[in-house]
Amino acid sequence: MSDVFEQLLALCTPERLLRDPMATGQGVGVCVIDSGIERTVVEARHRERGHVLEPIEGGIFTPERSEPLPYDGHQSAPHGTTVADIILTVAPRVKLYSADVFGPQGSCRVEVVQQALRWAIDVWNCRIINLSLGIPEAQLPQVQRRYQLLRAVEEAYYRDVLIFAAAHNDHPLTRSLPAAFAPPLISVDKGLFSEPWHFAYRLLEHVEFQAHARGYWGPFAHEPATSWAAPHLSGVAARLLSLRPGLKPFEVKTLLYWMSLALRQRTKPADGA
Repeated sequence: MSDVFEQLLALCTPERLLRDPMATGQGVGVCVIDSGIERTVVEARHRERGHVLEPIEGGIFTPERSEPLPYDGHQSAPHGTTVADIILTVAPRVKLYSADVFGPQGSCRVEVVQQALRWAIDVWNCRIINLSLGIPEAQLPQVQRRYQLLRAVEEAYYRDVLIFAAAHNDHPLTRSLPAAFAPPLISVDKGLFSEPWHFAYRLLEHVEFQAHARGYWGPFAHEPATSWAAPHLSGVAARLLSLRPGLKPFEVKTLLYWMSLALRQRTKPADGA
């Protein structure tokens, strides 16, 4: 039997790709659709690590307006800030955008998520969108609303934008949207790994990957959660795109799958962690 695939996989090792000095995420726009990002906290943490961050920009999205309200970076939003900190820990040179879809009301509507998706693509020109949020299927019963959300996800895919969506924390007992739309997005479950950039491919009920499920800042960061797993994989993808900006979403997913094969022998994700 030919070993040509084994030889090819041997070239596609995580270390070879992700430890390249150019694999920093530079030049890659990443949008965090979440509860907002407390910019001063993120900047202070990464200044201590010696990272030179790109300025964080963003907006606050509401159902009443077609354009977002200005983002001043002073939102007290631990969830979105933890997500941003994870992405910058893995890929410190990305250009980060904060799409606050909760606002002062503290709740989110699916139409506002769709609005933020389109803005991130059309205005901010992001290549990666992180959705560490989900709507249980039972709470989105209208077929039309599901279809509209799916269409927004598909549009991103055809515009060469990668969407990483966190699975429900009770997956597979509970499915949530948009993670259940995989493909064309990349859905992420929680696991525990020895390195933040380690991950595994494990297809289970529309969810494809597991990634490291603990954060580094915030009141709940050390509690394993899919919210922290998705940005770890978003950061890995940003590092790949900084090496080859022209990669298509399916090519990035293929690279992630091949890299997971190389990691399989030395990482053991904790099921349900």
